[in-house]
Amino acid sequence: MAVIKFASREVICKIVYYGPGRSGKTTSIKYLYSRIPNNRKSDMISLATKEDRTLFFDFLPLELGNFKGFKARLQIYTVPGQVIYDSTRKLVLRGADGVVFVADSQEERFDDNRWSWENMMENLEESSIVIGDLPIVFEYNKRDLEHITPIEKLDTQLNFDDCPFFPTIATQGKGVIPAFKTIGVLVLKRIKDRLGEK
Repeated sequence: MAVIKFASREVICKIVYYGPGRSGKTTSIKYLYSRIPNNRKSDMISLATKEDRTLFFDFLPLELGNFKGFKARLQIYTVPGQVIYDSTRKLVLRGADGVVFVADSQEERFDDNRWSWENMMENLEESSIVIGDLPIVFEYNKRDLEHITPIEKLDTQLNFDDCPFFPTIATQGKGVIPAFKTIGVLVLKRIKDRLGEK
């Protein structure tokens, strides 16, 4: 849940990139990081294994400027997708204000996407996050590869609440920024409602 500091007029929001291992979560936020002016971001922390998989999380604090009289900041995390890191995923997901679920479009990864989605639902429930109230955006990633699952099938099997979705190619940055802007707008709308703005 966003931290609203009325004394300092500051709002801190947390967005988590979730999905199976090697689906493109880290690649997505690395692309975002490369597109943000240096004066609007701090260093990105990335902890990875020698296979270049995210081991713990990536953290990207991003200054947004003035929002309804408050200074708004987004903190962007990714979770490790590998099955063995469930406790880390739970920890990173705790307090999330929004989620970008990055699905791997390759046909052979379809079951991995389903498993990761179900794992996220369980972890949200354990964290007492009301799933229906949490803004979620989908990236259907790796759309440039052969043997990919049709978007309609991905959307039917994963997107039960008709959340916004974007076909993406994270290695090229295609669709990554629109997905990020959409989750940002949805999160800030919820904050605006909490601040009593009409």
